[in-house]
Amino acid sequence: MDATLLNAADLLSMALRFAFSTFVVWLMVHKLYYPKSHRRDYYFTYMLISISIFFLIYLLGGVKLKIGFALGLFAIFGIIRYRTESMPVREMTYLFCIISLSVINALATSTSYLELLVTNAIFLCSAWLLEKRVMNNGTHSKLVQYDRIDLITPEKREELIADLRKRTGLDVVRVDVGSIDFLRDMTILKVHYRSDQHANNTIENHLKPAKEEWEEVDT
Repeated sequence: MDATLLNAADLLSMALRFAFSTFVVWLMVHKLYYPKSHRRDYYFTYMLISISIFFLIYLLGGVKLKIGFALGLFAIFGIIRYRTESMPVREMTYLFCIISLSVINALATSTSYLELLVTNAIFLCSAWLLEKRVMNNGTHSKLVQYDRIDLITPEKREELIADLRKRTGLDVVRVDVGSIDFLRDMTILKVHYRSDQHANNTIENHLKPAKEEWEEVDT
């Protein structure tokens, strides 16, 4: 009877921690990340990774690996790069935060619920403030393959911006010139533009030049 009650208490504790952890992660993904990016693939990934990490940590926490076990998971999952496309910095940052929350909520069994609540609230408030104050500046950028290399000289910068505004329909404010191919009359431009909506780079991630091709030669 005592063993049954003990198992029931352990199960209830696990369920409460899991519900709390999943709710916090859902708030971060659904309320902070998704409204700007609208990336359902990362939404799916974040939620499932959170659930997987929580149960992996919680159920294997009794092995007494504790800190070493947690750091090992960070070493494995913290450097994830999908073979189909590299993760943007913002997505990778959210992934790291979600792994951190899952590890903390599953491993901190000796921590009071109040401390756990405050810790999770700090994560959420920090992400919210940074999204509002830093990321929500209305300026975005994208890489563009451009064919009029006669306009890339500094003295024709205003003409270049005017041409980009006309051809892209974007409110271009600044342009950085990258690698130049005189054989094909083509250059890579990093176009900075104003927009009220977050740029969705789902397609651009597949089409943008390799990192070694993006060598900024003019600012």
